[in-house]
Amino acid sequence: MAKKILIFSLAYYPHFVSGAEAAIKEITDRIDPSDIIFHMVTHLFDMSAPRNERIGNVWVHRVGFGNAYLSKILFIPLAALKARALHRTHRFSALWAMMTYMLFPTVLTRTIGVAVPHILTLQDGDPYERVFTRKCIKPFVPILDYGFRTAACIQVISTYLATWPPKRGYKGEVVLIHNGANPRDVQGECKREEIAALKRTLGKKEGDIFLVNTARLVHQKAYDVTIQALKFLPEHIKFIVVGGGDEEKKLKNLAKNLDLEKRIVFVGKVDRSVVSHYRQASDIFVGPSRSEGLGNAFLSAMASRLPVVATQEGGIADFLFDKKHNPDKEPTGWVVDKDNPTQIAEAVQDILAHPETTKVITERARAMVLRSFNWDMVAQDMRERFFGKALS
Repeated sequence: MAKKILIFSLAYYPHFVSGAEAAIKEITDRIDPSDIIFHMVTHLFDMSAPRNERIGNVWVHRVGFGNAYLSKILFIPLAALKARALHRTHRFSALWAMMTYMLFPTVLTRTIGVAVPHILTLQDGDPYERVFTRKCIKPFVPILDYGFRTAACIQVISTYLATWPPKRGYKGEVVLIHNGANPRDVQGECKREEIAALKRTLGKKEGDIFLVNTARLVHQKAYDVTIQALKFLPEHIKFIVVGGGDEEKKLKNLAKNLDLEKRIVFVGKVDRSVVSHYRQASDIFVGPSRSEGLGNAFLSAMASRLPVVATQEGGIADFLFDKKHNPDKEPTGWVVDKDNPTQIAEAVQDILAHPETTKVITERARAMVLRSFNWDMVAQDMRERFFGKALS
Protein backbone atom coordinates (compact mmCIF):
# COMPACT_ATOMS: atom_id res chain seq x y z
CA MET A 1 0.00 0.00 0.00
CA ALA A 2 1.25 3.49 -0.86
CA LYS A 3 2.62 5.67 1.92
CA LYS A 4 1.21 9.18 2.31
CA ILE A 5 3.16 12.38 3.03
CA LEU A 6 1.60 15.75 3.87
CA ILE A 7 3.52 18.78 2.62
CA PHE A 8 3.37 22.24 4.16
CA SER A 9 4.19 24.95 1.61
CA LEU A 10 3.05 28.56 1.87
CA ALA A 11 2.57 28.85 -1.90
CA TYR A 12 2.12 26.45 -4.81
CA TYR A 13 1.08 26.12 -8.44
CA PRO A 14 -0.41 27.38 -10.60
CA HIS A 15 0.02 31.05 -9.69
CA PHE A 16 2.79 31.25 -7.10
CA VAL A 17 5.91 29.47 -8.26
CA SER A 18 9.56 30.00 -7.36
CA GLY A 19 12.41 27.56 -6.80
CA ALA A 20 10.89 25.72 -3.84
CA GLU A 21 7.50 25.19 -5.48
CA ALA A 22 9.13 24.04 -8.71
CA ALA A 23 11.26 21.59 -6.72
CA ILE A 24 8.20 20.05 -5.07
CA LYS A 25 6.51 19.49 -8.41
CA GLU A 26 9.59 18.19 -10.23
CA ILE A 27 10.28 15.72 -7.40
CA THR A 28 6.74 14.51 -6.72
CA ASP A 29 5.91 14.12 -10.42
CA ARG A 30 8.79 11.63 -10.66
CA ILE A 31 7.72 9.45 -7.74
CA ASP A 32 5.32 6.62 -8.49
CA PRO A 33 1.95 7.31 -6.77
CA SER A 34 1.73 3.60 -6.00
CA ASP A 35 4.77 4.20 -3.80
CA ILE A 36 4.04 7.61 -2.21
CA ILE A 37 0.92 9.78 -2.44
CA PHE A 38 1.48 13.43 -1.58
CA HIS A 39 -1.02 15.84 -0.08
CA MET A 40 -0.29 19.51 0.55
CA VAL A 41 -1.71 22.27 2.71
CA THR A 42 -1.01 25.69 1.22
CA HIS A 43 -2.37 29.22 1.43
CA LEU A 44 -5.33 30.38 -0.67
CA PHE A 45 -3.87 33.56 -2.13
CA ASP A 46 -6.33 33.74 -5.03
CA MET A 47 -10.01 33.48 -4.06
CA SER A 48 -10.84 32.16 -7.53
CA ALA A 49 -8.57 29.13 -7.06
CA PRO A 50 -10.20 25.85 -6.04
CA ARG A 51 -9.96 24.86 -2.40
CA ASN A 52 -8.97 21.34 -3.41
CA GLU A 53 -7.42 20.04 -6.61
CA ARG A 54 -4.89 17.54 -7.85
CA ILE A 55 -1.73 18.90 -9.49
CA GLY A 56 0.48 16.08 -10.74
CA ASN A 57 1.09 13.68 -7.86
CA VAL A 58 0.03 16.22 -5.21
CA TRP A 59 -3.45 16.64 -3.77
CA VAL A 60 -3.54 20.37 -2.98
CA HIS A 61 -5.69 21.73 -0.13
CA ARG A 62 -5.85 25.53 0.20
CA VAL A 63 -6.77 27.32 3.43
CA GLY A 64 -7.34 31.00 4.20
CA PHE A 65 -9.27 33.79 2.56
CA GLY A 66 -7.13 35.55 -0.01
CA ASN A 67 -4.06 37.74 -0.07
CA ALA A 68 -5.05 39.79 2.99
CA TYR A 69 -2.44 40.23 5.72
CA LEU A 70 -4.68 38.64 8.36
CA SER A 71 -5.15 35.56 6.19
CA LYS A 72 -1.37 35.05 6.00
CA ILE A 73 -1.06 35.41 9.78
CA LEU A 74 -3.80 32.84 10.33
CA PHE A 75 -2.25 30.39 7.87
CA ILE A 76 -0.35 28.56 10.63
CA PRO A 77 -3.35 27.59 12.79
CA LEU A 78 -5.60 27.06 9.77
CA ALA A 79 -3.01 24.81 8.14
CA ALA A 80 -2.57 22.78 11.32
CA LEU A 81 -6.31 22.29 11.76
CA LYS A 82 -6.68 21.28 8.11
CA ALA A 83 -3.79 18.86 8.47
CA ARG A 84 -5.40 17.22 11.50
CA ALA A 85 -8.69 16.85 9.62
CA LEU A 86 -6.92 15.34 6.60
CA HIS A 87 -4.95 12.97 8.82
CA ARG A 88 -8.15 11.47 10.19
CA THR A 89 -9.03 10.39 6.66
CA HIS A 90 -5.65 9.67 5.08
CA ARG A 91 -3.43 8.59 8.01
CA PHE A 92 -0.21 10.23 6.87
CA SER A 93 3.12 8.54 7.46
CA ALA A 94 5.06 11.81 7.66
CA LEU A 95 4.85 15.60 7.48
CA TRP A 96 7.17 17.48 5.11
CA ALA A 97 7.99 21.15 5.84
CA MET A 98 9.18 23.02 2.76
CA MET A 99 11.57 25.70 4.09
CA THR A 100 12.23 26.93 7.61
CA TYR A 101 9.02 28.81 8.39
CA MET A 102 6.84 25.85 7.47
CA LEU A 103 8.08 24.32 10.71
CA PHE A 104 5.49 26.54 12.43
CA PRO A 105 2.41 24.68 11.11
CA THR A 106 4.33 21.39 11.23
CA VAL A 107 5.12 21.67 14.94
CA LEU A 108 1.60 22.88 15.72
CA THR A 109 0.11 19.96 13.79
CA ARG A 110 2.09 17.48 15.84
CA THR A 111 1.15 19.33 19.04
CA ILE A 112 -2.58 18.95 18.34
CA GLY A 113 -2.44 15.22 17.87
CA VAL A 114 -0.90 14.19 14.54
CA ALA A 115 1.80 11.96 16.00
CA VAL A 116 3.91 11.18 12.92
CA PRO A 117 7.55 12.02 12.07
CA HIS A 118 8.36 15.25 10.25
CA ILE A 119 11.07 16.04 7.74
CA LEU A 120 12.40 19.43 6.63
CA THR A 121 13.80 20.76 3.36
CA LEU A 122 15.87 23.94 3.43
CA GLN A 123 15.51 25.93 0.21
CA ASP A 124 15.68 29.34 1.92
CA GLY A 125 17.11 32.15 -0.19
CA ASP A 126 17.26 34.75 2.59
CA PRO A 127 20.42 35.09 4.70
CA TYR A 128 20.60 33.15 7.96
CA GLU A 129 20.40 36.34 10.02
CA ARG A 130 17.22 37.49 8.33
CA VAL A 131 15.52 34.14 8.80
CA PHE A 132 16.27 33.84 12.53
CA THR A 133 16.96 37.31 13.98
CA ARG A 134 14.22 39.62 12.69
CA LYS A 135 12.25 41.26 15.50
CA CYS A 136 8.96 39.75 14.36
CA ILE A 137 10.47 36.24 14.32
CA LYS A 138 12.70 36.26 17.43
CA PRO A 139 9.91 35.49 19.95
CA PHE A 140 8.98 32.38 17.96
CA VAL A 141 12.49 31.05 17.27
CA PRO A 142 12.20 28.41 20.05
CA ILE A 143 9.42 26.80 18.00
CA LEU A 144 11.68 26.68 14.96
CA ASP A 145 14.53 25.26 17.03
CA TYR A 146 12.23 22.55 18.39
CA GLY A 147 11.24 21.71 14.81
CA PHE A 148 14.90 21.44 13.81
CA ARG A 149 15.89 19.31 16.82
CA THR A 150 13.05 16.81 16.46
CA ALA A 151 13.11 16.37 12.66
CA ALA A 152 13.49 12.80 11.44
CA CYS A 153 15.68 14.09 8.61
CA ILE A 154 16.76 17.45 7.17
CA GLN A 155 17.57 17.85 3.49
CA VAL A 156 19.37 20.90 2.10
CA ILE A 157 19.99 22.06 -1.45
CA SER A 158 23.46 23.54 -0.90
CA THR A 159 26.59 23.29 1.21
CA TYR A 160 25.80 26.75 2.57
CA LEU A 161 22.38 25.68 3.88
CA ALA A 162 23.94 22.55 5.40
CA THR A 163 25.54 24.80 8.02
CA TRP A 164 22.13 25.88 9.38
CA PRO A 165 20.72 22.76 11.12
CA PRO A 166 23.65 22.25 13.55
CA LYS A 167 23.34 25.90 14.60
CA ARG A 168 19.70 25.25 15.54
CA GLY A 169 20.46 22.17 17.63
CA TYR A 170 19.89 19.39 15.08
CA LYS A 171 22.12 16.36 15.77
CA GLY A 172 21.11 14.07 12.92
CA GLU A 173 22.36 13.60 9.37
CA VAL A 174 22.04 16.55 7.01
CA VAL A 175 21.27 15.21 3.54
CA LEU A 176 22.64 17.34 0.69
CA ILE A 177 20.59 16.94 -2.50
CA HIS A 178 20.80 19.80 -4.98
CA ASN A 179 17.90 21.00 -7.10
CA GLY A 180 17.86 20.49 -10.84
CA ALA A 181 17.75 22.84 -13.80
CA ASN A 182 14.53 23.65 -15.65
CA PRO A 183 13.92 20.63 -17.94
CA ARG A 184 13.00 22.95 -20.82
CA ASP A 185 16.50 24.43 -20.73
CA VAL A 186 18.09 21.00 -20.46
CA GLN A 187 16.12 19.60 -23.39
CA GLY A 188 16.18 22.75 -25.53
CA GLU A 189 12.46 22.48 -26.25
CA CYS A 190 12.04 26.06 -27.48
CA LYS A 191 11.59 26.26 -31.24
CA ARG A 192 13.81 28.57 -33.26
CA GLU A 193 10.88 30.46 -34.70
CA GLU A 194 9.52 31.08 -31.18
CA ILE A 195 12.86 32.48 -30.05
CA ALA A 196 13.14 34.62 -33.19
CA ALA A 197 9.65 36.02 -32.58
CA LEU A 198 10.49 36.80 -28.96
CA LYS A 199 13.65 38.64 -30.02
CA ARG A 200 11.55 40.81 -32.31
CA THR A 201 9.07 41.47 -29.49
CA LEU A 202 11.92 42.51 -27.21
CA GLY A 203 13.29 44.82 -29.89
CA LYS A 204 16.56 42.99 -30.37
CA LYS A 205 18.48 44.46 -33.31
CA GLU A 206 21.48 43.05 -35.11
CA GLY A 207 24.54 43.51 -32.94
CA ASP A 208 22.58 43.88 -29.71
CA ILE A 209 23.73 41.91 -26.69
CA PHE A 210 21.09 40.97 -24.14
CA LEU A 211 21.95 40.48 -20.50
CA VAL A 212 19.18 38.64 -18.65
CA ASN A 213 18.06 37.65 -15.17
CA THR A 214 14.95 35.56 -14.50
CA ALA A 215 14.64 35.78 -10.72
CA ARG A 216 12.18 37.62 -8.47
CA LEU A 217 12.57 41.39 -8.22
CA VAL A 218 13.69 41.51 -4.60
CA HIS A 219 16.67 43.08 -2.84
CA GLN A 220 18.60 39.85 -2.46
CA LYS A 221 18.70 39.33 -6.25
CA ALA A 222 20.62 42.62 -6.76
CA TYR A 223 19.03 43.72 -10.03
CA ASP A 224 20.08 47.25 -9.10
CA VAL A 225 23.76 46.29 -9.37
CA THR A 226 23.30 44.98 -12.92
CA ILE A 227 21.45 48.15 -13.88
CA GLN A 228 24.34 50.22 -12.53
CA ALA A 229 26.79 48.07 -14.52
CA LEU A 230 25.14 49.18 -17.77
CA LYS A 231 26.72 52.62 -17.22
CA PHE A 232 30.12 51.05 -17.86
CA LEU A 233 29.06 49.14 -20.98
CA PRO A 234 28.37 50.20 -24.60
CA GLU A 235 24.82 51.15 -25.60
CA HIS A 236 24.24 48.01 -27.69
CA ILE A 237 24.35 45.98 -24.46
CA LYS A 238 20.89 45.84 -22.90
CA PHE A 239 19.24 44.18 -19.91
CA ILE A 240 16.14 41.96 -19.99
CA VAL A 241 14.46 41.82 -16.58
CA VAL A 242 12.18 38.79 -16.37
CA GLY A 243 10.18 38.58 -13.16
CA GLY A 244 7.95 40.43 -10.75
CA GLY A 245 8.43 41.51 -7.17
CA ASP A 246 8.48 44.20 -4.53
CA GLU A 247 11.39 46.14 -6.05
CA GLU A 248 9.92 46.64 -9.53
CA LYS A 249 9.00 50.30 -9.00
CA LYS A 250 12.32 51.04 -7.31
CA LEU A 251 14.27 49.45 -10.16
CA LYS A 252 12.32 51.32 -12.81
CA ASN A 253 13.03 54.58 -10.99
CA LEU A 254 16.72 53.70 -10.86
CA ALA A 255 16.76 53.04 -14.61
CA LYS A 256 15.07 56.39 -15.20
CA ASN A 257 17.45 58.29 -12.92
CA LEU A 258 20.46 56.77 -14.68
CA ASP A 259 18.96 57.51 -18.11
CA LEU A 260 18.98 53.81 -18.96
CA GLU A 261 15.27 53.29 -19.69
CA LYS A 262 15.87 52.57 -23.38
CA ARG A 263 18.37 49.85 -22.53
CA ILE A 264 16.26 47.91 -20.04
CA VAL A 265 13.15 45.84 -20.79
CA PHE A 266 10.97 45.03 -17.79
CA VAL A 267 9.09 41.95 -18.97
CA GLY A 268 7.23 41.28 -15.72
CA LYS A 269 6.36 37.93 -14.23
CA VAL A 270 6.05 35.08 -16.72
CA ASP A 271 5.04 31.45 -16.37
CA ARG A 272 7.85 28.99 -15.68
CA SER A 273 6.88 27.14 -18.85
CA VAL A 274 8.01 30.10 -21.01
CA VAL A 275 10.83 31.62 -18.93
CA SER A 276 13.28 29.43 -20.87
CA HIS A 277 12.39 31.36 -24.02
CA TYR A 278 13.78 34.54 -22.49
CA ARG A 279 17.04 32.88 -21.52
CA GLN A 280 17.45 31.44 -24.99
CA ALA A 281 16.70 34.83 -26.59
CA SER A 282 19.50 36.37 -24.53
CA ASP A 283 23.29 36.21 -24.54
CA ILE A 284 24.61 36.45 -20.97
CA PHE A 285 22.99 35.62 -17.64
CA VAL A 286 23.87 38.11 -14.92
CA GLY A 287 22.84 37.35 -11.33
CA PRO A 288 24.90 39.23 -8.71
CA SER A 289 22.80 37.90 -5.81
CA ARG A 290 23.38 39.14 -2.28
CA SER A 291 22.14 35.81 -0.90
CA GLU A 292 21.00 32.55 -2.49
CA GLY A 293 19.93 29.16 -1.19
CA LEU A 294 21.20 27.48 -4.36
CA GLY A 295 20.13 29.33 -7.50
CA ASN A 296 17.88 27.30 -9.82
CA ALA A 297 17.85 30.10 -12.40
CA PHE A 298 21.65 29.98 -12.67
CA LEU A 299 21.61 26.24 -13.29
CA SER A 300 18.92 26.67 -15.93
CA ALA A 301 20.98 29.39 -17.61
CA MET A 302 23.97 27.06 -17.69
CA ALA A 303 21.77 24.34 -19.21
CA SER A 304 20.83 26.87 -21.90
CA ARG A 305 24.54 27.38 -22.69
CA LEU A 306 24.47 30.97 -21.43
CA PRO A 307 27.66 32.33 -19.88
CA VAL A 308 26.87 33.11 -16.23
CA VAL A 309 28.16 36.14 -14.32
CA ALA A 310 27.37 35.89 -10.60
CA THR A 311 28.58 36.19 -7.06
CA GLN A 312 29.46 33.15 -4.98
CA GLU A 313 27.00 34.03 -2.24
CA GLY A 314 25.30 31.14 -0.47
CA GLY A 315 24.66 28.07 -2.58
CA ILE A 316 26.01 29.57 -5.83
CA ALA A 317 29.48 28.61 -4.61
CA ASP A 318 28.54 24.94 -5.11
CA PHE A 319 28.58 25.21 -8.90
CA LEU A 320 30.05 28.55 -10.09
CA PHE A 321 33.84 28.63 -10.31
CA ASP A 322 36.51 30.71 -12.03
CA LYS A 323 40.31 30.56 -12.04
CA LYS A 324 40.79 33.56 -9.75
CA HIS A 325 38.51 32.37 -6.96
CA ASN A 326 38.82 28.60 -7.50
CA PRO A 327 42.28 27.82 -8.91
CA ASP A 328 41.78 24.12 -8.13
CA LYS A 329 38.62 23.81 -10.26
CA GLU A 330 37.77 24.10 -13.95
CA PRO A 331 35.88 27.37 -14.62
CA THR A 332 32.11 27.22 -15.09
CA GLY A 333 31.40 30.97 -15.14
CA TRP A 334 32.55 34.44 -14.18
CA VAL A 335 32.63 35.31 -10.47
CA VAL A 336 32.10 38.86 -9.23
CA ASP A 337 32.04 40.37 -5.76
CA LYS A 338 28.77 41.40 -4.15
CA ASP A 339 27.58 44.96 -4.94
CA ASN A 340 30.26 45.56 -7.56
CA PRO A 341 28.87 46.86 -10.89
CA THR A 342 32.32 47.53 -12.39
CA GLN A 343 33.27 43.86 -12.01
CA ILE A 344 30.06 42.87 -13.80
CA ALA A 345 30.97 45.19 -16.70
CA GLU A 346 34.48 43.74 -16.83
CA ALA A 347 33.14 40.18 -16.87
CA VAL A 348 30.70 40.98 -19.69
CA GLN A 349 33.49 42.57 -21.71
CA ASP A 350 35.73 39.54 -21.13
CA ILE A 351 32.98 37.19 -22.32
CA LEU A 352 32.47 39.19 -25.52
CA ALA A 353 36.20 39.60 -26.18
CA HIS A 354 37.00 35.89 -25.90
CA PRO A 355 34.27 33.89 -27.68
CA GLU A 356 36.27 30.65 -27.92
CA THR A 357 37.08 30.58 -24.22
CA THR A 358 33.47 31.49 -23.46
CA LYS A 359 32.22 28.55 -25.52
CA VAL A 360 34.50 26.12 -23.67
CA ILE A 361 33.33 27.38 -20.29
CA THR A 362 29.62 27.34 -21.17
CA GLU A 363 29.81 23.81 -22.57
CA ARG A 364 31.61 22.67 -19.42
CA ALA A 365 28.94 24.31 -17.27
CA ARG A 366 26.13 22.64 -19.22
CA ALA A 367 27.82 19.25 -18.92
CA MET A 368 28.11 19.77 -15.15
CA VAL A 369 24.39 20.56 -14.90
CA LEU A 370 23.40 17.51 -16.98
CA ARG A 371 25.65 15.31 -14.86
CA SER A 372 24.91 16.58 -11.36
CA PHE A 373 21.76 18.73 -11.39
CA ASN A 374 19.04 16.76 -13.18
CA TRP A 375 15.63 16.15 -11.66
CA ASP A 376 15.48 12.41 -12.36
CA MET A 377 18.54 11.89 -10.18
CA VAL A 378 17.24 14.38 -7.59
CA ALA A 379 13.91 12.56 -7.26
CA GLN A 380 15.61 9.19 -6.86
CA ASP A 381 17.89 10.58 -4.15
CA MET A 382 14.95 12.22 -2.38
CA ARG A 383 13.04 8.93 -2.31
CA GLU A 384 15.93 6.86 -1.04
CA ARG A 385 17.90 9.22 1.18
CA PHE A 386 15.23 11.64 2.47
CA PHE A 387 11.67 10.29 2.42
CA GLY A 388 12.98 6.88 3.36
CA LYS A 389 14.20 8.24 6.72
CA ALA A 390 10.63 9.08 7.73
CA LEU A 391 8.91 6.13 6.08
CA SER A 392 11.16 3.33 7.32
